[in-house]
Amino acid sequence: MARAGLTPEVLALAGAELADEVGFDRVTVTELARRFDVKVASLYSHVKSSQDLKVRIALLALAELADRAADAVAGRAGRDALAAFAEAYRSYAREHPGRYDAARLRLDAETAAASAAPRHAQLLRAILRGYHLPEPDQTHAVRLLGGTVHGYLALEAAGGFAHTPVDAQLSWDWIVDSLDALLRARATG
Repeated sequence: MARAGLTPEVLALAGAELADEVGFDRVTVTELARRFDVKVASLYSHVKSSQDLKVRIALLALAELADRAADAVAGRAGRDALAAFAEAYRSYAREHPGRYDAARLRLDAETAAASAAPRHAQLLRAILRGYHLPEPDQTHAVRLLGGTVHGYLALEAAGGFAHTPVDAQLSWDWIVDSLDALLRARATG
């Protein structure tokens, strides 16, 4: 019998909180059962496996991050939209490091298509419309922006900028300015 109050959604949220505390790679059904002080078997009526739990956490994180990014770029264009999008990702990664890692979990094609993952690319494409990039340049730009933002955030999270004399915020602003300049230079309109 399922414990009252436990649902797949409750477990995904608790798993996301656990991921932020201990790291996404350390989230398991067993660890979550300890948090709820229940037997592991009782959670299997809500999630199939630790992998299923991780997918649910990833879907939650993707939706949260897409909502945050959409709110950040609403009513903005050009560099302002680009900076708001990047900062939404950066603040989410700082506030929710485990969830941010979860958002990068490789999903099967069907799950990814039904998730908030496509919204991230749609948001970037909406920002890029202001730069008037034709295809395939627009696709290249989506990959450039995603790779640059994620790469910076991964290095920052790993402490990669802790021992340098230049403030990481100055580098972040320089990168956003450089991306904006590159996109404007590639514009066709």
